[in-house]
Amino acid sequence: MTKLLDRPIGLAKRYEAVRAFSERIVAGLSAEDCMVQSMPDASPVRWHLAHSTWFFETFLLEQRPGYRVFDPAFRVLFNSYYNQVGSQFPRPQRGLISRPGLKETLAYRHYVDEQVQALLESGEATDDQALAHILESGLNHEQQHQELILTDILHAFSCNPLLPAVFDLPFAATGGASGIAGSLQYDAGLFEAGHADDVFCFDNEQPRHQVFVDGFELDRRPVSCGQFIEFINDGGYRRPDHWLSMGWDAVRQYGWEAPLYWLEREGKWFVFTLAGLAEVEPDWPVTHVSYFEADAIARWAGRRLPTEFEWERASADGSHEDCQFADSLLKERSAIHSTGQTSNKGENRLLDIFGGAWEWTSSSYAPYPGYQPPPGAMGEYNGKFMCNQYVLRGGSVATSRSHIRATYRNFFPPEARWQFSGLRLAR
Repeated sequence: MTKLLDRPIGLAKRYEAVRAFSERIVAGLSAEDCMVQSMPDASPVRWHLAHSTWFFETFLLEQRPGYRVFDPAFRVLFNSYYNQVGSQFPRPQRGLISRPGLKETLAYRHYVDEQVQALLESGEATDDQALAHILESGLNHEQQHQELILTDILHAFSCNPLLPAVFDLPFAATGGASGIAGSLQYDAGLFEAGHADDVFCFDNEQPRHQVFVDGFELDRRPVSCGQFIEFINDGGYRRPDHWLSMGWDAVRQYGWEAPLYWLEREGKWFVFTLAGLAEVEPDWPVTHVSYFEADAIARWAGRRLPTEFEWERASADGSHEDCQFADSLLKERSAIHSTGQTSNKGENRLLDIFGGAWEWTSSSYAPYPGYQPPPGAMGEYNGKFMCNQYVLRGGSVATSRSHIRATYRNFFPPEARWQFSGLRLAR
């Protein structure tokens, strides 16, 4: 188990900040908005708010003597995939749950918050490393669901022919990183991969181990919208020679012609964002592409996707400073959108490596050597999904700043497009 170091703010204040941020995200949504489920992979906003609360109640509070659950029915209703906890309501049908309503869901959150804060004020959670680990896991879990709230409601609103903005704010367009091109070279050698320090990480980031990485090059910039338009114009979605077999099947099955949320109007490309419809700028990093599309444009360009270990090796040359994040964006009342904030600084380092978009790697999501999932239901968090998934690295504009680290291993199936996912080319 990872030892938890003291954070710049206390655990109680961190709990309060993370929980409050979830409610700030949804403050402008109606009860109707919070019930919509636009596809089986997405969940209603209200479900996210309840499930992240269920996590604290189930794994933290229910273990305390004398605790009274808010509603026993919630144990099944808001269980996601923890088989050792018990039954779950079917995921594709979460949008059918009209009750509990948003008001009762928020009451559930506040009830649990009061109980957790009382536990924190007692000092027990900070003195007990096992309790502190569960609490920190729950906070990181909630930050994952904050990102899912944004990606899921964006998908839901994209299905509305009115194309309404999720946030009624100006679109925060960026100047891009024009003029910064080329790649960085990395020598072959052994390096230590995986999480190393005593601050929290998910179990799939460990154990730390040695990896040999051959010499490689990695582009300073992620693939841009302009590059992707060139791929489209060159028949990228019509030529099977660029695609993996399953990827070409997906192109034909789903009718893909461009990244998700792109619309062509009068010869111009537009993209639907959390701030509404905006014209695509060539310098923006492309987002909302699947692994199949990422692999296809890499083949088209005569390049390839990096492995996750190449990405981690190179990430030391990146920086957080050029990227916008969900937490700072909402704090500053700027719109969250589908591109990262880039700059023309740093010609000798990677740009947008953290927080621009999740970047697909060519690595299948698999356990590190010596990996063992934690015992009990908490062990179902990561390990059991190590099949038919690919690893993404880096974080996105919808990821909170405190949730990003170089060793973070996100993962999705290769056809997934509704996340803020992009790519960087290697050779």
